[in-house]
Amino acid sequence: MGNFKHLLVWLALGIGLMAAYNALGERKEESQQIEYSQFIEQVNNGEIANVNIEGSLASGYVIKGERTDQTTFFTNALPADDKLMSTLLDKNVRVKITPEEPPGMLRSLLFSLLPVMLLIGAWFWFMRMQAGGGKGGAFSFGKSRAKLLDKDANKVTFADVAGCDEAKEEVQEIVDYLKAPNRYQSLGGRVPRGILLAGSPGTGKTLLAKAIAGEAGVPFFSISGSDFVEMFVGVGASRVRDMFEQAKKNSPCIIFIDEIDAVGRQRGAGLGGGNDEREQTLNQLLVEMDGFESNQTVIVIAATNRPDVLDPALQRPGRFDRQVVVPLPDIRGREQILKVHAKKVPLDESVDLVSLARGTPGFSGADLANLVNEAALFAGRRNKVKVDQSDFEDAKDKIYMGPERRSMVMHEDEKRATAYHEAGHAIVAESLPFTDPVHKVTIMPRGRALGLTWQLPERDRISMYKDQMLNQIAILYGGRIAEDLFVGRISTGASNDFERATQIAREMVTRFGMSEKMGQMVYAENEGEVFLGRSVTRSQNISEKTQQEVDAEIRRILDEQYAVAYKILDENRDKMETMCKALMEWETIDRDQVLEIMAGKQPSPPKDYSHNVRPDDEGDNTETRPAVPVEAGHQDTPSGSGDVVQDGATVSPEADPQPNLNPDSVTAGGEGTYQAPDAHRKD
Repeated sequence: MGNFKHLLVWLALGIGLMAAYNALGERKEESQQIEYSQFIEQVNNGEIANVNIEGSLASGYVIKGERTDQTTFFTNALPADDKLMSTLLDKNVRVKITPEEPPGMLRSLLFSLLPVMLLIGAWFWFMRMQAGGGKGGAFSFGKSRAKLLDKDANKVTFADVAGCDEAKEEVQEIVDYLKAPNRYQSLGGRVPRGILLAGSPGTGKTLLAKAIAGEAGVPFFSISGSDFVEMFVGVGASRVRDMFEQAKKNSPCIIFIDEIDAVGRQRGAGLGGGNDEREQTLNQLLVEMDGFESNQTVIVIAATNRPDVLDPALQRPGRFDRQVVVPLPDIRGREQILKVHAKKVPLDESVDLVSLARGTPGFSGADLANLVNEAALFAGRRNKVKVDQSDFEDAKDKIYMGPERRSMVMHEDEKRATAYHEAGHAIVAESLPFTDPVHKVTIMPRGRALGLTWQLPERDRISMYKDQMLNQIAILYGGRIAEDLFVGRISTGASNDFERATQIAREMVTRFGMSEKMGQMVYAENEGEVFLGRSVTRSQNISEKTQQEVDAEIRRILDEQYAVAYKILDENRDKMETMCKALMEWETIDRDQVLEIMAGKQPSPPKDYSHNVRPDDEGDNTETRPAVPVEAGHQDTPSGSGDVVQDGATVSPEADPQPNLNPDSVTAGGEGTYQAPDAHRKD
């Protein structure tokens, strides 16, 4: 509001200056303006009674006059016409000459000062915008942008945080210290000066920090790591100093720095190198954190999902003494989080939060909050007064697989090929041991996928074993083999299946030591981003001959699993035909229909069959959706998304407990990776 008022003042000032300039330089234009040639003609015709010549030799003349019919006029003339005066006198025209008057003092001041005033005003406005309109006027850009949440306004407590019990236990003593610091100080102890919350996006790091301040009843300063660095040198360090000065005045308090990796990356690395502005800001942060007096009780809490890129000096004891991992919630944690968010919506008796928690492995707290919100939107769209289980299931399908594209039209042959493709994935998945059950198979286009096979684990997966990874490769090959066996033509729809299968086989050989020929050795460098705050260069530590052997071993694994999937589908042709027919009729089948087909029975209609039917499916129409032209190598979805959705977090006991949420990650034991909800897709 203050910025808006200042803008109005500047606008009013500018309008006033323009009005004054126009008033001072105003020329009466009620007279008729004529051309100079017309003026000479009227003089020769004796139509001009008198004229007043104004101006100078330098700027030219303005001739104002009155005709014999008492009408007035004016025209512009250059001083080069020497015959003008004699012509006027010969025609008995009364001539008055008025020399050009110098402009008034006020007008001269406006001419000279107006540009300077505009430049000064623009500079002040720019500086205020850089400072965010904060206190201190144009020179406040060095002030802290941390927002203060007063202890009376912070209503968040540990009761609002669910799904991370261990993390809450880790920070509980921080709350005790802030409530009664003398109890610890009398024993010579000190609380950790800094706590680093590390976890995947959406796991509740910010909420946990607010809960700490809410439980302790102390002020809470919050700022983002990107708010420190500006275009001006020294601004970041100045803001760090100012933030800690404010914190000391309000101690005991908590400073929360979100996304600290924006300013806390390791120094002296990266393509930029050198002592840049970010490094100065980091240096000042290190000094301030290690310069506290023990009685000031200012605790710094920072959050990041990239703890590996932080500067080691930032994580040493005395600064961020303690690192608290905020993991993705397990099934019990997901149930608790769903209960917290479900309090805000009216639930039908059919809603089973336990089954929803079991069916959402890998979901973060933010994902679960979004699930509840999407379910409420589905219920509102259907004019319901309460949210029931079907709304939650539809919301889960939308989040995992994308929104339905019911208006999309595809040719009957393309639709049948998609049905065989997805049936191939499902039949292979159900025929192999140690695989996740097929939860749903659909040829309903969703998001950027034309069909999906969704596998849902029965429990949270801690790690994956060799046989599970081999079976996953066979499942990925099921779609292409089904096209070859039952359609007679192969398409580009399996390109992403091949990409993922190759990636799994490569990881088995080069990282996980699952090849007897290559042995228990790592042949691949850790694939990470260049700007990790570490080294920019990457090295290849294996010879060309060894690389050829690695490639040959990868090819062997892929060929063997292709043969496994081929044999399964060739021996289950009747089940393939039954599933394809069911998909062509209903477009989506659930777990119940899959089990009936695998048992050799005819499947019963899905419970929500009427919900799946689209208007264009009615009647005899051989072209239900147009064929989609797909060039070789082109996919309807980006690389990293397939048409087999396999959910579940995979974390080995030796690995970093924070999953990697890269959509291209392979679910594999020992690396703490999580296969994001992508999908086995038939494009």
